[in-house]
Amino acid sequence: MHQTIPQRRSRFWLTVSRWFDSWAGAENISKDEPQRVDWVRCIPFLGLHVACLGVLWVGWSPFAVLFAVALYVARMFAITGFYHRYFSHKTFKTSRFFQFVFAMWGNSAVQRGPLWWAAHHRLHHKRSDQVDDVHSPHHNSFLWSHIGWIMSRANFPTHKEQVPELVKFPELRFLDRFDSLVPIAFFAGAFGLGALLEHFAPGLGTNGLQLLVWSLISTVVLFHGTCTINSLSHIFGRRRFETKDKSRNNWWLAIITMGEGWHNNHHHYAASARQGFYWWEYDITYYGLVVLSWFGIIWDLKPVPVKILESGRRQRG
Repeated sequence: MHQTIPQRRSRFWLTVSRWFDSWAGAENISKDEPQRVDWVRCIPFLGLHVACLGVLWVGWSPFAVLFAVALYVARMFAITGFYHRYFSHKTFKTSRFFQFVFAMWGNSAVQRGPLWWAAHHRLHHKRSDQVDDVHSPHHNSFLWSHIGWIMSRANFPTHKEQVPELVKFPELRFLDRFDSLVPIAFFAGAFGLGALLEHFAPGLGTNGLQLLVWSLISTVVLFHGTCTINSLSHIFGRRRFETKDKSRNNWWLAIITMGEGWHNNHHHYAASARQGFYWWEYDITYYGLVVLSWFGIIWDLKPVPVKILESGRRQRG
């Protein structure tokens, strides 16, 4: 439909407003919209990648690199342990307070809000590698399955009907709607820490801008590490279980994602807090969850049923 200039301007500013309020005008986005990139909406996301080039000006220091690695590990754990295994699959229990803490921790990874993430992931399991699975590499290009789908206007809304037990919490709705607040505070904190260290610990050779840029680098690497499970884990690896999709177990992706690479295991039985089903399938996220359970922060971690373990031992994967 042809739009007038005022209508185009209105749509442009509505799109810009979604940089800060991700729910703005969501009711006007049809589920049947074509899958194509909304470049205006994605300017902050693309800017995040471009900003990594700032390393050419700020350089590096051992502290900055270690800081970036630590941020990667901590936030990958938040995505895999909380956004995925808790919010998406409810594989363990926790209190309302720590639920919110986990949601903020995951939000710092800059992968949208917890409701949006969990809702889309639940849809992925319902449609995995079917025609309407928006990030299946078997029905879309590899690039689209890896990153393109998240840039599409059609996939911006939070499918609240998929997460009814989470939508009832106003603090989660707030965090999901204004999902840029925590990342902004996070990056401001990285800059502030660098400025303090420059003043009080100059021997570390870092400063505010350097830690900011390396936190951005950590975030971008983390994003693409997470997305390998959508793309690479449905192409490369072994299949222990005959699932309806093309999910595969991949040991090196399990390293990158702290245990998520045992993807065929997960698609065969998603209700377990553990994705490395056997002792030789390292699952760092699961080990971290076990430690949290020792302190009573989480509890009732769901195990892998014995029947599934025995069945899997007879298979190769």
